[in-house]
Amino acid sequence: MSNKTIAKFLGFVIPALAVSFLLQTCAFVSSDTGRVPVPSRYSDPEIVGRIKSSDVVESSGIAASRCQSDVFWTHNDSGDKAFIYAFNRIGDHLGTWRIMNAENQDWEDIAAWKDRSGKCFIYIGEIGDNKLLRPEHIIYRVPEPLLATGASVPTSREPANINETEIIRYVYPDGDKNAETLMVHPGSGDIYVLTKSESGPSSVYRIKNTPTQSQIQTAEKVAELAVPAVPNGLLTGGDISPDGRNVVVCDYRQAYELDLPDGSMDFNEIWNQKPRAIDLGKRKVGEAICFGVDGTEIFATSEGPTPPIIVVRRLN
Repeated sequence: MSNKTIAKFLGFVIPALAVSFLLQTCAFVSSDTGRVPVPSRYSDPEIVGRIKSSDVVESSGIAASRCQSDVFWTHNDSGDKAFIYAFNRIGDHLGTWRIMNAENQDWEDIAAWKDRSGKCFIYIGEIGDNKLLRPEHIIYRVPEPLLATGASVPTSREPANINETEIIRYVYPDGDKNAETLMVHPGSGDIYVLTKSESGPSSVYRIKNTPTQSQIQTAEKVAELAVPAVPNGLLTGGDISPDGRNVVVCDYRQAYELDLPDGSMDFNEIWNQKPRAIDLGKRKVGEAICFGVDGTEIFATSEGPTPPIIVVRRLN
């Protein structure tokens, strides 16, 4: 290779690497002088506690209760029993519940939703499929357990039971998919599943919030989402804000937020917006993220024993 060829090669590769690095560390907007970093509208990440339950070793999803103050829900990745765990913002263990008539083959995310009557539900996504061998997927819906003041705290050895398990079954319209992101729209109740892709953008599917024991519905593909990272569709968790105006997703490294345009009445326009990167600090394996109950904070956890509870707060 000649010196001129080498110089031309380096002149291409070095700028390309620099652009790749910037895409992974900050969001951008267009300006008259080019593309410039946008200051984050969230505070620096802070570890406010750790999940103290020794049973939580692979926190793969997190959801903030819509009916109980300072209550969060999580679950382990594949291999655990059909348990969900409650904790507060500093990680104190608040209880373990077994979901009856359910199985944890590859649980990947959890979401909270309050219906129009004020009843709260928990959704658990049996949506993981790393080997693409499971064409049918399941979302479990259960009434959110109420924590009893002064009562003994149920543990994995003596868990409380959730008996009213509803099932939403679905298939994708375009072949088997692996997914780790589940969210429920606070108004419509529509369920969204975002795929985890190593070779392109994530696909966004909408699923009707209609539990049945036997009927299988076909998910509707509504969009594709590429975040400013490499790969750009390796999404591992997400949530919709309580007012339905924002979406947050994450990959192993950091988070990304999208805003619904002012005046828009169609939530699906949000998928066409440019995601902004949010620094979450160091996470061992980042697969869980959610908005706080008032939408001004974002919470994240990490896999591993006594995982940190990471919070970033809205600045403006």
